[in-house]
Amino acid sequence: MLKQITVFLENKPGRLEGVTGCFAEGNINLHALSIADTTDFGILRIIVSEPVKAAALLKEKGYMVKTNNVIAVAVGHSPGSLHKVVQKLGELDISIEYMYSLTSRHNDHDVIVIFRFDNQEDVEKRLTDSGIVVLGDNLSEQLI
Repeated sequence: MLKQITVFLENKPGRLEGVTGCFAEGNINLHALSIADTTDFGILRIIVSEPVKAAALLKEKGYMVKTNNVIAVAVGHSPGSLHKVVQKLGELDISIEYMYSLTSRHNDHDVIVIFRFDNQEDVEKRLTDSGIVVLGDNLSEQLI
């Protein structure tokens, strides 16, 4: 299981810069991000090298922050690789809440997809049991 930080940002210039500035000051590496927006605010989902420290820094700066668990799945970088994972999710009757991806320089997996499901713990075990490579909370080490 992997920790993800969700930050709620006003749709105003400089708000994302404030978040990335916190990470630069705290020497925290940003691995992945996804931004979804609404009329008044954005939802920034991020995977960082030190989620506890990052969340604390953001809260100190006044950001509304939530931390939750997500699942990182290793996917090959070839046609059909993601389809195989999504197909397996369908076979297991697992619904995806949201997902986003990042690349890796790791020899065994050069694409990683971050998934959020309703029942994270149950899904993680079912995926592992079905042969899908689920990465642990040491994602920083698994990216190189």
